[in-house]
Amino acid sequence: QVQLQESGPGLVKPSQTLSLTCTVSGGSRTTDYYYWSWIRQPPGKGLEWIGYIPYSGSTLYRPSLKSRTSISRDTSKNHLTLQLSSVTPEHTAVYYCARGLAAYDYWGQGTQVTVSS
Repeated sequence: QVQLQESGPGLVKPSQTLSLTCTVSGGSRTTDYYYWSWIRQPPGKGLEWIGYIPYSGSTLYRPSLKSRTSISRDTSKNHLTLQLSSVTPEHTAVYYCARGLAAYDYWGQGTQVTVSS
């Protein structure tokens, strides 16, 4: 059974960089296989795709977030990382990592991130 677990600070100040880690465990494949995505859900809104990192090739980001987003992985630790720079209160959301490109078969439980001074 594949398990994903997000971790990171629950509170980030405006203009700082939000940094989250997704730890992948279980299964026969590691983070250097499959597509891995980050998704968020702002309060009172629907799910919003942030970007993905493929098993080969380039990352792809939501156009409106592209200039401030970076997704990377550390295959030695089975970690995926999301960095979102210059955050504003609009980036307050529950952040999820998930396995897949447009359809996702495994999700983390999500981590709440609040952007506030």
